[in-house]
Amino acid sequence: MNSKDTSIPAIRVLAPTATAMRLSRRGFLGGMGIAATGALLSACAATPGTSVAPAAAAAPVQLGTELNFFNWASYDDPATVKSYTTKTGVNIRLDVYNSNEEAIAKLGAAAGTGGYDIFVPTGVYIPQIAQAGLLEKLDHSKLPNLAKVDPAFLNQAWDKDNTYSVCKDWGSTGFLYDTKVIKRDLKTWSDFVDAMQNEASGKTSIMDSPNYLAGLYAWRTGMDWTSTDAGFLDDVEKFILNDVAPHINAYESYPGAALAQGKSALMMCWNGDARQGLMAVHASDPERYRWVLGAPTTELWMDNWTILKGAKHLDAAYSWINYVLDPVVSYKELQFTGYNTGIAGLREKAKADKLPLSEMIFFTDQQVATFKSGALNSGTDRLVQILTKAKAASAK
Repeated sequence: MNSKDTSIPAIRVLAPTATAMRLSRRGFLGGMGIAATGALLSACAATPGTSVAPAAAAAPVQLGTELNFFNWASYDDPATVKSYTTKTGVNIRLDVYNSNEEAIAKLGAAAGTGGYDIFVPTGVYIPQIAQAGLLEKLDHSKLPNLAKVDPAFLNQAWDKDNTYSVCKDWGSTGFLYDTKVIKRDLKTWSDFVDAMQNEASGKTSIMDSPNYLAGLYAWRTGMDWTSTDAGFLDDVEKFILNDVAPHINAYESYPGAALAQGKSALMMCWNGDARQGLMAVHASDPERYRWVLGAPTTELWMDNWTILKGAKHLDAAYSWINYVLDPVVSYKELQFTGYNTGIAGLREKAKADKLPLSEMIFFTDQQVATFKSGALNSGTDRLVQILTKAKAASAK
């Protein structure tokens, strides 16, 4: 799905259209690795942006006419943006990135906000970003709709008491496969690897992010995919270079957007991206592609609304976050992105509305019990090296 919609004047994508279409919604641990990320954060901390304290309770709200987003591609419904602008007069400008590291690098180079007000990092990055002085402490009195968030999605380990962040979306990882090419049932990550090496050899895409290499190796047997053990990383490298890379035709973190093009027969993907792709092809060929949630274990992630320290449009930033936390607005966002927004009661509404493919958005307790969060750790640099080698091997 193209993040640029020229029919919606309220939103302007700064990246070229072709680039924006290629950008992943989030490159969880992609890019430069933990050492490089740490260096960037240190640079940011050395020259923090100017702090803008929350307005006093009695001060009038000054929304202004502009709000600047730094966000993942195709991650907000253009209709929501348009309705917000119509309601408030605030025009939203959007700049996109394809990994947390890329975003941090740009903020570090700008020594502050980079001109942005709202930033949407993945949860495990928040402690480091906050420590670098890049995030505004949230004034919860300006977010009355925070009360609409299901308590299960508040007070996360990376941000106790939601000091800096509020859940935007959360989800997991699995895969899609083309039933015209793979004519058997696939149910697990081991099935994924077997099909990759057989029917879908040369027609398989995996995430363009290094931690997913460890995931693909470890999730098959329920091992800890965040391990930093040297022996584990050696095994990951051997598995990826010998058993995976020769069969890969693309390293792509957003395959659902191009599902109709039929480039790949087997695709590792996030649940929302997969749902968007299935919705796009459903009318023409509803049975062709099948979604499988990774098993026996797979990923758990959460992306979050944050406000950058020194944001020039602070009132508008609070206004937007509060707006999208409204259950009516959030439900529309959920239908567009295909991700659970963490707002209480939406599962029940989706069930009552018979929302298509809602099982790809709302997971059972048994499924969630198999989800394992990622981590920033010393193994990431090694995984970056493995990904580089894998791409070279796949290109041969």
